[in-house]
Amino acid sequence: MSDQVVLTSDTAPDAVDDVPPSAKLVLTVLAHEGNLTQSRLAEETMLPARTVRYALKQLEEHDLVSSQISFADARQHVYSINGDRFADPDPR
Repeated sequence: MSDQVVLTSDTAPDAVDDVPPSAKLVLTVLAHEGNLTQSRLAEETMLPARTVRYALKQLEEHDLVSSQISFADARQHVYSINGDRFADPDPR
């Protein structure tokens, strides 16, 4: 398996319980789709841009996601899950 994060009640940190449902949806989309910009997250989740912005702020405050400036367009950020915060679903 690649760097994809598996989201389950066993692998997710307790901080996930403290974020709103929209943030949980954004987190789930990032887990399935990989790194995305805010505009792509809005498209994928079908949430308003303002809601996605708020969800990302909440996720960043709980250290569940991080962002970097996009190489393709420096005006945008690319968001990704902080995989270190999530437990390994198949420890060996």
